[in-house]
Formats: sequence, C-alpha cells, structure tokens
Amino acid sequence: MNLGLDQKVAVVLAASKGLGKASALALSAEGAKVIIGSRNITELNSAADEIRSQTGNEVICFPVDVTDNEQLTSFINQAGSVYGKIDILVNNAGGPQFGKFESFDDTQWHQAFEQNMLSFVRTSRLVLPFMKTEGSGRIINIISGSVKSVLANSVLSTAMRMGVVGMAKMLADELGPYEITVNNIAPGLILTDRIKHTLPQNVDPEEAIKEKTKSIPLGRIGKPEEFAALVAFLSSAQAAYISGTTIQVDGGANRAIM
Repeated sequence: MNLGLDQKVAVVLAASKGLGKASALALSAEGAKVIIGSRNITELNSAADEIRSQTGNEVICFPVDVTDNEQLTSFINQAGSVYGKIDILVNNAGGPQFGKFESFDDTQWHQAFEQNMLSFVRTSRLVLPFMKTEGSGRIINIISGSVKSVLANSVLSTAMRMGVVGMAKMLADELGPYEITVNNIAPGLILTDRIKHTLPQNVDPEEAIKEKTKSIPLGRIGKPEEFAALVAFLSSAQAAYISGTTIQVDGGANRAIM
C-alpha cells in the first residue's frame, strides 16, 4: 500500500530512541520529510544519521526539551520554516517515574504535567497555523496502554495520558472542519528501554519479561517497528476518516471490550 506520504513534512518529538525514533524511521521510509527533536543532541544526531542511512532520505534535527515552553516554541517554528509547512505531528515524551501515589509530591506531579500533558498541548497549538494553511493535517499522540488497563505504579503516567485522551477527543471535534485528524496510540509492552521500568524490582529482567508475555495472546513482546507502522498509517490519506480515537498496540493484552 502506498501511503502517499511522499513530500509530507513530519515532526516527531522524543525521537532519539525508542518509539519516537521508530516512528520517524517509518515515516521517512514512506517518503516523508522528517524533522526530529529530543534533549540529547549526541543521541539525536546519531538517530538522524541512522534514519538517513536506512531510508536514503534527508532528516533534520533540532535539540529541544519538551518541558521548556521557549525551546518548544522555537523548535516548532524552526521545523515549520525548513520546508514552509508541517503536515504531521507525532507528540511523544519520555514517561514519568513509576511509583505509588503516596511517594510523589507536588513537584513530581508538576514535572509529569509539564512533560506528558502540557508539552502535547503546546506542540498541538503551535502546529495548527501550519496545518490550517495546508487545509489538512495529522496529530498523533503516543501515550500508554495504561489509559485502557491498569498498569501498576503508573499513577503519574496514567493521570497525564488520560488528559491527553480527553484533549484529543475535543480537538478531533474542533479541527474536523479543517481536515485535521487527532488520534492517540496506546502501546502495550514494546521492546524499548522504557520496558525496564515496568518490570518488578530484584527480578531477572529476562525472566520478568517471559512472565509478562504469558498474559499477551500473541505470546511475545512487541517490536518498535510494529508500533511505528500504525503511526505511518494514521499519518496517511487512507486514514483520513479516523479521528478522536485511541488505538492499542499490545498484542491483545488488554481484554476489555471497550
């Protein structure tokens, strides 16, 4: 299937590794002009080089801390000026700490809000002038499977991601007349560095992962490229009638009907 992403401009946050990097790679492989950002400039340059070598397409990168409003504003403005447009925004940020509700103070709650909720608000707001000018657009939020099924010790993540789900539903309604779609992707257990933080402490990681796969119908951990395939599809013209939804990529792990 030709996803029709050739010459589309895609901005991907937190793209130096993990799901962000996989998403940028998938979009570049489909011909999109990709602009990536993350805090660590060394890792960011390395990711850009890797994507270029695998796809043969140019990748632009700018360092950015998504919790810093000035940096985020500058990043989106820089990204928009490269090709004069932004067609696709992939919102992503590293997850907050895991722990019990009573272990977090106001500072940690504020940090989680800035990183995993407010950053998505800011980038979505900043790209709208570009997308409205084009008369179409795609906003894709990478959140967490915890919005569909309880994940132990994920109170910070779950609270913020649920806020993103609500925002996306409202934005889908408001932006539909402009042919801008807004969707969330909720990954389950995917093989990235983040997986380590979901495992029980003082247990061999390999054994812990084997134990977790027992509850996954497909019997294995997901691959980043399998997640990224959905990012590419939701960015495409074929997904033009999908908006305001949250789609799980979890191998069937969540048994909920709704």
